[in-house]
Amino acid sequence: QVQLVESGGGLVQAGGSLRLSCVASGFSFASHEMAWFRQAPGKQRELVGRITTFGDTNHADSVKGRFTISRDNAKSTVFLQMTSLKPEDTAVYYCRVITRARVYWGQGTQVTVSS
Repeated sequence: QVQLVESGGGLVQAGGSLRLSCVASGFSFASHEMAWFRQAPGKQRELVGRITTFGDTNHADSVKGRFTISRDNAKSTVFLQMTSLKPEDTAVYYCRVITRARVYWGQGTQVTVSS
């Protein structure tokens, strides 16, 4: 079955960096667009960015220039490199794939940015 497992979250000071990973299994990773979302307390889940099968990316305006999505098809892993973190980046971060007409989410990884 499809599985997405995120890791790499934690507590970091404002201005710091973190690298999130999402290891995928149960589907043809290289053939699927992947996306990162986040959900802050009391807010709706929002798109952080996505990466196509060709490696093309787009990122939300709120993270442009600070966050970078990449992928390693050999390892079935998608990454989210986060720099210049701000307290407002505090959220649970999820990776997502749409395959076989269904949406799959990982369990999420908590990122907390202290001021």
